[in-house]
Amino acid sequence: MKKLVSLLLSASLLLGLAACGAPASSTAASSEAASSEAAASSQAAPEAASGAAEDTLSTDEAVRIAGLKGPTTMGLVNLLPMQEDGTAKLSYDLQLYGAADEIVPLLTKGELDMAAIPANLAATLYQKTEGAIQVMAVNTLGVLYVVEKGDTVQSVADLAGRTILSTGKGTTPEYVLRYILAQNGLDPDNDVTIEFYSEAAEVTAQMAVAEDAIAVLPQPYVTSASMQDESLRVALDLTAEWEKVCDTQLITGVTVVRTAYAEAHPDVVAAFLQDYAASVAAANSDLDGTAALCEAQGVVAKAAIAKAALPACNIVLVTGEEMKADVAGYAQVLYDADPAAVGGAMPDDGFYWLD
Repeated sequence: MKKLVSLLLSASLLLGLAACGAPASSTAASSEAASSEAAASSQAAPEAASGAAEDTLSTDEAVRIAGLKGPTTMGLVNLLPMQEDGTAKLSYDLQLYGAADEIVPLLTKGELDMAAIPANLAATLYQKTEGAIQVMAVNTLGVLYVVEKGDTVQSVADLAGRTILSTGKGTTPEYVLRYILAQNGLDPDNDVTIEFYSEAAEVTAQMAVAEDAIAVLPQPYVTSASMQDESLRVALDLTAEWEKVCDTQLITGVTVVRTAYAEAHPDVVAAFLQDYAASVAAANSDLDGTAALCEAQGVVAKAAIAKAALPACNIVLVTGEEMKADVAGYAQVLYDADPAAVGGAMPDDGFYWLD
């Protein structure tokens, strides 16, 4: 944390040293000069102190931020070494969870300040909490893939009559899958069977024992499952399938902040976004270092998996008006397909932290 530097004290000490060095027979002119210098210093010091005060933050407490295992948190992992080497503007308490429903109560009760969560869940929480959270960044674009054992799925139409294993019930994976199925003429409730699991790791475990399994998995779990079972094949890139039927950006994850926290500490939120930008840049450029951090922090099981998956994880940091346009467009598509996907109503302008 930046410390306030007392420039006024420094100026006073310099003047005191100058006075001690003056001879006893100083003339009136030299006294007047000293007086003028002191007056000038006394006027400059408050201005300098004011400039230093601008560098201080409204709280020096660690930012409590939660993330999920997987791609939406991979852009956060470099915050901790930045904090350790003194390049971060803030200190961080990064907490990791396996499912979004573990994060929600902590966020709504004020036990977290920020969280990286699925995009549609953010919109739903905004409605349910009457505006108690705001989205401040898109952190991950499309990362979902259909994988199978075999070579039976060449198009979305080939999913008809099949059982699809998936994570993310009530969040991005479910709504993306359902939307793509519907846009390709398949009824998600009757033409396929979707079995949901709470974590992607459970899906990969099921894939390992099933004979003809089909699953929707995010990166880096696609890479992990493929390393464990060479018979697995990426059948469909759901980002590409989304783009075939929709002209909006596919968004997997966003980073939200409690509205009360943002109102009390807008400077901290702004500083966080600067740190976050540096962390995301490192995630996309330093694959070895970020992969090691992902393993060390429990975001991904093995560094080798993280390194192989990182280029396909679409880790970004989109803020401001561009973020608003992307999230609003994505939310509109989900709302048109099923209003419940975004909490029953389109989020209004208060949903977006733009300061």
